Amino acid sequence: MHTLSVKEMSDKLKKREITSVALTQHYLDRIERYDADLNAYVTVTPELAMEMAKAADAMLDEGKGGPLTGIPVAHKDIFCTDGVKTTCGSKMLYNFIAPYDATIVEKIKAAGMPILGKTNMDEFAMGSSSESSYFGPTKNPWNLQTVPGGSSGGSAAVVAAGLAPLATGSDTGGSIRQPASFCGVTGIKPTYGAVSRYGMIAYASSFDQAGPMARSAEETAWLLNAMAGFDEKDSTSIEMTRPDFEAELGQDIKGLKVGVPAEYFGDGLDEGVEKAVRDAIAQLEALGAEIVEVSLPNKDLAVPSYYVLAPAEASSNLSRFDGVRYGYRCENPQDLQDLYMRSRSEGFGAEVKRRIMVGAYALSAGYYDAYYLKAQKLRRIVRDDFVKAFEQCDVIVGPVAPSPAFKIGEKSDDPVSMYLADLYTIPVNLAGLPAMSVPAGFADGLPVGLHLVGPYHSEPTLLKVAHQYQQNTNWHQQMPADYQ
Repeated sequence: MHTLSVKEMSDKLKKREITSVALTQHYLDRIERYDADLNAYVTVTPELAMEMAKAADAMLDEGKGGPLTGIPVAHKDIFCTDGVKTTCGSKMLYNFIAPYDATIVEKIKAAGMPILGKTNMDEFAMGSSSESSYFGPTKNPWNLQTVPGGSSGGSAAVVAAGLAPLATGSDTGGSIRQPASFCGVTGIKPTYGAVSRYGMIAYASSFDQAGPMARSAEETAWLLNAMAGFDEKDSTSIEMTRPDFEAELGQDIKGLKVGVPAEYFGDGLDEGVEKAVRDAIAQLEALGAEIVEVSLPNKDLAVPSYYVLAPAEASSNLSRFDGVRYGYRCENPQDLQDLYMRSRSEGFGAEVKRRIMVGAYALSAGYYDAYYLKAQKLRRIVRDDFVKAFEQCDVIVGPVAPSPAFKIGEKSDDPVSMYLADLYTIPVNLAGLPAMSVPAGFADGLPVGLHLVGPYHSEPTLLKVAHQYQQNTNWHQQMPADYQ
C-alpha cells in the first residue's frame, strides 16, 4: 500500500476498498521493520495511531471526512503533540510530554489523519544533517552512509523510505528543502506567517516556518491546505483568506517567466547537481516556460547575516530552558546558579551551545550595532534583491544545495562547511518568501532537488510549476531499492 499515491489512498478509502486501520497498520509494520536502521523516528505512537484510524474509518463509513481523512502522517518532533513526548531532538527535552497540540497538529487531527509518531531532527533544529540529535543521527534511505539533510531529516527519510505517506517539517534556513533534496522527496516552505508557529518549539522566531513534505507536489498541496491559515494564537500569523493550494495544479505553465540567477551556478556547485538542475530548467522550457536571466548580486551576504541573526534569536528563545520548569535538570545542584549552569551545559549539545554563545555575543553591549544591527540591514538588502528579480520573472529556479547528500561525519568537525550546505536556501528565509524542493534527478546515485522560489503568497504558482514538471518526469516516483 505504501507504493500508492496519497490520491490513490484517498480514493480507495472513500470507496471503502481499504480501511484506515489497515493502512495505518501497514505503515506501523514498516516502521517496525525498517526504522532500526534509519533511526528516523524518535517516538512511534501505535496506540494513538490505531485509535485515530478507527475514528477515521467511522467517519468514512458515514460518508463524511475530507480528502486526507484516514491517511497517516508523521510529525517532526518540534511540534507539541498533546500527551506525546516532544523532544526537539534534545537531551534538554528528552522527557517532555506536551500538554497541548501545536496549531498545525490540531488542524491535521481535525482533518482525520492518524499520527504515526514523531520524527528525528537536529537538536532544536540547529543543523543541516540531522547528526546533532541527542537520539543519534538519522540515515539517508538512499545510502545509509550518508546524511538525510537537516534539520527535518527524519521527516524526509520516512517519506522517502515509505514509513509515512506525509510528514510535517520546519524550515528556518532550509530545513525542509535541503533534506527534501537529499532524500528525493517534495517539500515546501510557505510564506512566513502563512502557517501558524503556535506550539512549534522556537529556534529563530523571525525565520521559523512549518511546512509539508510528501512525494509529489499534489500531495504537498493537500497537506498544506490542511495546515495553513490564520491563527490568532500566533502574533506573526498573516490574517488573510487561505488560498486553495490545489487550485492551479492542472494549469499549464506556458508563458510563465522562470528566472535563472547566474550567481547560483558558480564555484562550489557539484557538476552532477548542476547538470540535473540544468536539465530540469530545459524541461520547464519544453513545457512552455520562458527562461530569463536574473541577478541576485548580494546572495553571498545571506549566510553571514543569517548566522548572526538566527543565533541571536536562538540565544533569547532558549533561555527558557533553565532546569526549573520542565525538561532536563542536573543532579544535586549546589545553589540556583549551579542549577542553571549545569542544567544548560549538560542539557544542550555542542552545536546548540555554539549558536547560543554566538547569539549572546552579537547582542551584547558594544557589539549590537556592529553585528546584529548590521546583519538586519544586510537582511533587507537580500530581500530587495528578490523583489527586484521578481519584476522580471514569476519564479526563480536553481539548486537546493551545492552537493548531494554527504557522508555521516564528513562535516561534523567543520561547522562553517556545514553552514554552507544551506547556501542557496538561507536567502529565502531572510526574505520570508515561499520556496520548495522538487526531485530533479540524481548525482553520484543520490537525489538532487530543483529549488523553486516565488514572491510572497505565490505557493499555488510554485505548486503548479512543480506539478506540471512532475507530470512529465518520474523522479518523484523513485524509491530506494531496499524499501520498495
